Amino acid sequence: MAFAFHTDPALYFKHQFEHARDYVLPFIESSFPLKPGTEVLEIGCGEGGVLKAFLEKGCNCLGVDLSISKIEHGKTLLATEIESGKMRFIAQDIYETQTAESLTARFDLIILKDTIEHIFHQEKIIAHLKTFLKPGGMVFYGYPPWYMPFGGHQQITKSKILSRLPYYHLLPAAIYKSILKALGEAPECIQELLEIKSTGISTARFERIHAACGYGIVHRRLYFINPIYAWKFGLKPRLLPAWLRAIPYLRDFFCTTAWYLVKPL
Repeated sequence: MAFAFHTDPALYFKHQFEHARDYVLPFIESSFPLKPGTEVLEIGCGEGGVLKAFLEKGCNCLGVDLSISKIEHGKTLLATEIESGKMRFIAQDIYETQTAESLTARFDLIILKDTIEHIFHQEKIIAHLKTFLKPGGMVFYGYPPWYMPFGGHQQITKSKILSRLPYYHLLPAAIYKSILKALGEAPECIQELLEIKSTGISTARFERIHAACGYGIVHRRLYFINPIYAWKFGLKPRLLPAWLRAIPYLRDFFCTTAWYLVKPL
């Protein structure tokens, strides 16, 4: 079955905020110090848990998400910050003309936390992000590589077996779908998981796309134990060993999250 933090928005918000405060911000600030007034955009922001950590640093934040319900909940959770003018939300597709025109060349930092692996046509969005950056601006990504044990997000399934079974998302799509259906998953969940199967991204492909789009990698960190697992499972974060990080294909089977800070060349 799905874990509690997948179905409790308040708990998920708290996890996201504390995780961003304790781990994401230090990672970014090791190469890109944040100052009061730094303009931050998060694409796929959900309720804004990650952005809350940036708000506490004095940043001005904008969250964009397709989910109207998540945006509305975020407006409640961050009502004080919205009233002060430090926080804004937009429930819209980042590609829509109205959104794009309002965002052009405005941000010092763009965040895609557990988002890029859900986006179709990743080459398009990655190239598109440059239009939203100020000169010298950077982009932070955090995402699970496709080949990692739960890279298919199968932990969202209702089945106790399926939600804890690693790697079976790597099976051919027809077999994967049959397994999900046989164990009683809802059609909506199956469709979501198949979409993720089509958009999942490896670290090697991620790096190739960014090189082709004219980005340089400023900082990279590959985790064997994802820092968010400290909140979810009580596990201490651990980096992937250096020798394993050096092997592009093999590393993805053991890397539970990949973090990158990139900038246009």
